[in-house]
Amino acid sequence: MTERDFLALAPQYTTTSELLSASAHRRGMEVEVLPAHGGVDTASGRRGGHYYGGPAFAARVVDALEVALLEPSDDWLTTLPHEYTGRRIAMATLGEARGLSRPAFVKPPSAKSFPAAVYADGSRLPEGPELSPEVPVQISDVVTWSAEFRLYVLDGEVRTGSQYSTFGRLDAERLEGHRYEGAVRDFADGLLAACGDGLPSAVVVDIGLLATPEGGAPKQWAVVEANMAWFSNCYAADPDRALDVVLRSAGPRAQLAGRDGRFCRNVEDAHPAG
Repeated sequence: MTERDFLALAPQYTTTSELLSASAHRRGMEVEVLPAHGGVDTASGRRGGHYYGGPAFAARVVDALEVALLEPSDDWLTTLPHEYTGRRIAMATLGEARGLSRPAFVKPPSAKSFPAAVYADGSRLPEGPELSPEVPVQISDVVTWSAEFRLYVLDGEVRTGSQYSTFGRLDAERLEGHRYEGAVRDFADGLLAACGDGLPSAVVVDIGLLATPEGGAPKQWAVVEANMAWFSNCYAADPDRALDVVLRSAGPRAQLAGRDGRFCRNVEDAHPAG
């Protein structure tokens, strides 16, 4: 660690921010909670640190902090072979989705402009002045996940993870020692070897075990989605290992690796090193 290494936290408290803060302190980093209003200066006036918190608050402070935010592309999930998704997934506009005549799972790929949910048809999708017909959305077949896991990935390797739900209910359990650990890691290793180039070097990947109708095909592991590590709940994952991923996912712009430039949220101000 250098004297410039610090972790800046959004003002909204979460259990994950508390866990990551404690982990950062253990490795000798300074942690500062940014003010909810007014300027974004840290107490020491430093720049080029790391960030954890929501994207709306990040938009206000990352330029001043000189932080590069990494996030997976909106269409990554739609580029995966069916063997990794287990369902049909397509990108569309909200206007196009309003024409759906069947039930579908619809979500904004990265923004939180409306709730990700199963909608009976396109007419049930939310409306509002901020929801223009051009808003990008992701449309998926409706499936049931018997178990879902969050994996913290750094340089194509799963560093830690956690089960976070069973049949849609919160059910956090650490990956290490879990009865599905071997199957989860095997699936993730194959996925990352085949498709990891389409992800930033630090990212969270959610995978799950698809439930199948009685008498149907064997259960299948599949990708749920990919997310920004700097805005993800770590559930029961090892916070020390999760922090490694978070720090890379939202770190100093001067240290941004060349391969990550295309995944930088504030790319116009970020200049990859090397």
